[in-house]
Amino acid sequence: MTDREQYIPGPASGAQIRKKDGEKWTLILVRELRHSPERVWQALTDPAQLRGWAPFDADASLGRVGATVKLTTVGAPAPHVTETKVTRADAPKLLEYNWGGGDIRWELEAFGGGTRLTLWTNIDRRFIAMGAAGWHICFDVLDHLLSGTPIGRIVGPEAMKFGGWQRLNAEYAKQFGH
Repeated sequence: MTDREQYIPGPASGAQIRKKDGEKWTLILVRELRHSPERVWQALTDPAQLRGWAPFDADASLGRVGATVKLTTVGAPAPHVTETKVTRADAPKLLEYNWGGGDIRWELEAFGGGTRLTLWTNIDRRFIAMGAAGWHICFDVLDHLLSGTPIGRIVGPEAMKFGGWQRLNAEYAKQFGH
């Protein structure tokens, strides 16, 4: 049995939402990882590492302010490519760019020998629970990747078929009252 077959996501946790104007809200997810901010930063910016866990592929590093990077959503029904400009890249603490029309902000803070990773992302109110469940699984896959036991990314429609996703989606929906 592979690590992927044994993987079961933990309960919904570490997420909150903030109301924005209209239908756009901000989803905030916090995860504590046992890896240094430098290692986590590499996983957030290096195209090869992003392919191991993120819901998109990048054609260049996201680690430099002003870099123009094409992000291709993985698992989309039709190819969905977003050209983004990295607006902030303060290694290994803060990374900001836009993906698919929403702002993405990653904050990394040294914490207990590892990193407290916080993701801030704009999201349509109707997709908050789905987004939280998807990012929850991405964070788990990221942790496996950084621990040297990669299980391969689980994103898009594949994630929605994954047993733990349905439970997470329901738990986050209940938590957020959606």
